[in-house]
Amino acid sequence: MHIKENLIPLLLTKEKTNFIYADEADLLNAALFGKTAKQWRIENPKAEGNIRDEATLEQLVVLSNLESINALLIQQGLTQGERLMQLNTIAISQMKSLLGNMNLNKLNE
Repeated sequence: MHIKENLIPLLLTKEKTNFIYADEADLLNAALFGKTAKQWRIENPKAEGNIRDEATLEQLVVLSNLESINALLIQQGLTQGERLMQLNTIAISQMKSLLGNMNLNKLNE
C-alpha cells in the first residue's frame, strides 16, 4: 500500500497534497540521514542536487525499504513520532547489515 492511499483524503488541494508528501519525505530523511532536506540544504549550500542525490546506493536501498515500511506503519495507525523512532531503528539495522555484507564481499574478492 502506498503512502498516498493512507494519508491523503480525496478532497485535498494539490498544495496540501504536496505539503503532506514533503512532510513524509522529511520523516524518511530524518530516519535515515538524521536531518531534513532543508537542514541538509543549509549545510550544503553549494551542492547542485539534494540530500537523496548525494545518497549512497546502500542508503537508497534502505530508503526504498523505509518507504514501504512507513506505509504499513501508517496503516497500523502509528503517530509520526512513533514511526520516526521505528524507521530510524530499522534504518540503522539495515545500513549495518548492508555495509557488513559489502565488507564481507570485498574480503572474498
